Amino acid sequence: MNDPVGHCLDLCRQVLAQEGDARVLVLRALACQLDELAPLLEQRVADEEVPMVCLDPAGYVTDWNAGAETLLGYSRAEALGRHILFIYADDDGSLPELFLEQGGSPLVEVRRRRKSGEIFWAALSLVLERDETGAVLGIVARLWEIADRLSSAERNRLHARIIEDSDQGIMIIDRHEHIVSVNTAFTRITGYSAAESLGQTPDLLRSGVHDADFRAQVRSAMCGTGPWQGEIIGKRKSGELFPQAVTISTVRDGQGNISYAFSIFSDISAFKAAEERMLRLANYDSLTGLPNRSLLNQLVGQALAVARRKETYGALLMIDLKRFTAINDTLGYEIGDALLCEASRRFTEALRDADVLARIGGDEFAVALLDVHKREHAGFVAQKLLATLVPPIRLDGHDLHVGASIGIAVFPEDADDTPSLLRFAEVAMKRVQAGSESAYLFYSPEMNQRAREHLQLENELRRAISAGELVLHYQPKVSLRSGRIVGAEALIRWQHPVRGMVAPYKFIPVAEETGLILELGAWVLEAACQQIRSWEDAGLGQPPIAVNLSARQFDAGLPMRIGELLARYRVRPDQLKLEITESLLVRGADKVIAIMNELVAMGLALALDDFGTGYSSLAYLTRFPITTLKIDRSFVLGLPAKENDCAVARAIVTMAQQLRQEIVAEGVETRAQMTFLRELGCDQLQGYLFSPPVEAHEFAHMLRGGLRLDVGL
Repeated sequence: MNDPVGHCLDLCRQVLAQEGDARVLVLRALACQLDELAPLLEQRVADEEVPMVCLDPAGYVTDWNAGAETLLGYSRAEALGRHILFIYADDDGSLPELFLEQGGSPLVEVRRRRKSGEIFWAALSLVLERDETGAVLGIVARLWEIADRLSSAERNRLHARIIEDSDQGIMIIDRHEHIVSVNTAFTRITGYSAAESLGQTPDLLRSGVHDADFRAQVRSAMCGTGPWQGEIIGKRKSGELFPQAVTISTVRDGQGNISYAFSIFSDISAFKAAEERMLRLANYDSLTGLPNRSLLNQLVGQALAVARRKETYGALLMIDLKRFTAINDTLGYEIGDALLCEASRRFTEALRDADVLARIGGDEFAVALLDVHKREHAGFVAQKLLATLVPPIRLDGHDLHVGASIGIAVFPEDADDTPSLLRFAEVAMKRVQAGSESAYLFYSPEMNQRAREHLQLENELRRAISAGELVLHYQPKVSLRSGRIVGAEALIRWQHPVRGMVAPYKFIPVAEETGLILELGAWVLEAACQQIRSWEDAGLGQPPIAVNLSARQFDAGLPMRIGELLARYRVRPDQLKLEITESLLVRGADKVIAIMNELVAMGLALALDDFGTGYSSLAYLTRFPITTLKIDRSFVLGLPAKENDCAVARAIVTMAQQLRQEIVAEGVETRAQMTFLRELGCDQLQGYLFSPPVEAHEFAHMLRGGLRLDVGL
């Protein structure tokens, strides 16, 4: 019977419809139902009569029932929104509503003030309201006036009512350790009714989780050694285990002998669950469920302590997935996330249960081998991990081929602290990343030295950008028909105050890796535009100047940035040419094409640099608005002696001619190379045969003097 009131009404209708003995039977059923309903009705009336005040966590009134209006004299409208201090007596130093701990409080006696100004004593019970995460939403305060005229019986009834209404479970035990009283909250929390509990021992709730020492502490408190507070794992009637915050104390008679012990407890399952969720967020990767860097540090630190004590060995492997960035940028982050999950699954299957796999960054993983017998064993594990990535990963119709670079640091040989092991494994991994193949490498002190030099170079390069140590040199481009200078490529140089002139191949990779390439690229564009304006003001009609763009610079804001520079320095679009590399063309073709078309619409020309060294295909040349192809110096070097280089050069020139694109050969150093390229149909050359990169004033001197190359025509 879920609705006793409704059932009573149905019985009343039946009484009216029946006669004789049938009516008598229905009346008896109605009487029984009214007996069951009476406590519920009494409770409803009592709840409304008990003065109750609801507060927010800061102590401001959010609700005020009729009982509170009667006891304190303030209407609900007068009380809502006011701080609870407005009913405090002036000399009342206790603030139980504001300093409530745990889930509730036992009965306390306080002094309060009515609206009339009268001060009175009241019994106060407080309960915290929490959400599912354990966060405090508010406070419920119940008040009972304590009057001198109360008899002992009335006072006992009051105390019993307070205990019964408490949201905390209360269990009272006699000197023979039998349960003699429980409240309603006890039944709600444990599932045991009063009838099922009375006469039983507290072992009714025993979970079997705690050891003998812990149980001895609890039993000692029940025997009167002093109050005890702590957390206990209890067991409900259903068999479910649950955490509880418990206070245990005793009651003594007039002779000081223990007559009863009592336990006041709260179910803290929601709080513990929230705490566990927070710990998981702090220690585990949300995507893969693997330990994160923080937890890895803890686990490795513990393993190192054991290794020192037992004089055993271990290893730390740092793993970086190859081609992940290109896949993520091209196919989207959903595919990228699925790829990371599949890679972590494969790695897990290849490892032992005792090994620790963690995700410590975007596409970086780490493996802690907490106990290996020989250094070489870490290499065997690295081979197994690389082998898991050989089969393609199929996602959303794509067969994705990824590899990995793995760096290995061994403890205690390489280091005996976690930060150093992580750093050394990363140093070895970076060394592997420099190659194109999947591989693993053990750390060595020489690597660390190179890493330190790399870091020093990075710091010096950051300073160089702002210190004016960077300069542009210009390498002329010469027509293979006239021998005249028809353009130049602007090339960055670093005039280091100690090292002297630093070649680009030494610092450009550092800039790419650290993100400094964005600042360098912006500096080159602005310096080139500034130089073009300077030559224009000097009356020097220079040919177009080409500037190399990094793939990182090629974003939706690039056209606007270049447009601002052209406007600032009053440079015509035809005076500036942009050179890109093939690696850019495989990164989200649709976005790249849109940016290229916007640049071409501004009047800028695009050249494809180092053609033939990357992912060259005819499709690129037909889809992208490219006007110039540059044959890479690696193919020019073998001309005209090497057949393969000749064949590649011939194919590139033929392809470009069919697409009506201008052809520039880089790195031309001999007349034999020049003659072969000219006869092949190449339009321009760039190289030491005519001139190395020179400073701006030297290039201007070449233009003014009309310097030409003898092309043999």
